[in-house]
Amino acid sequence: GDPRVGLAELGAVWQEARAAAQAALAERRLGPVAQWRGIGPYRLLTALPPESAQDPAAGPLLSPAHRELARTAEVYLDCAGQAGRTASELGIHRQTLYYRLNRVEQLTGLDLDDGEDRLLLHMALKRARL
Repeated sequence: GDPRVGLAELGAVWQEARAAAQAALAERRLGPVAQWRGIGPYRLLTALPPESAQDPAAGPLLSPAHRELARTAEVYLDCAGQAGRTASELGIHRQTLYYRLNRVEQLTGLDLDDGEDRLLLHMALKRARL
């Protein structure tokens, strides 16, 4: 975060440093060392208590058997729902992408055309990395 003065802010600085370290471990693009202000949504996600880490709707997708579907969904959401860009990044055909996204919706009960459902799934997938 921003430079702090005095011991009174030591607790806040420690929390920010810990959050940045967690985010850097979870997200390779942040590098081996990250600054709190540069970790984006992980600033909020690292503040959640561990017991609230997994949303029930996203739970089935987070099982080891569905790792590929989880990655597909996360890349799709990271690409702002752009199918062409997602398929290219994953190295798959668009039809394969659509099939996988349909499976994601079936497993989670979420509608990827609904903004709140997309947000919920995106945050659940990011939180699961921590």
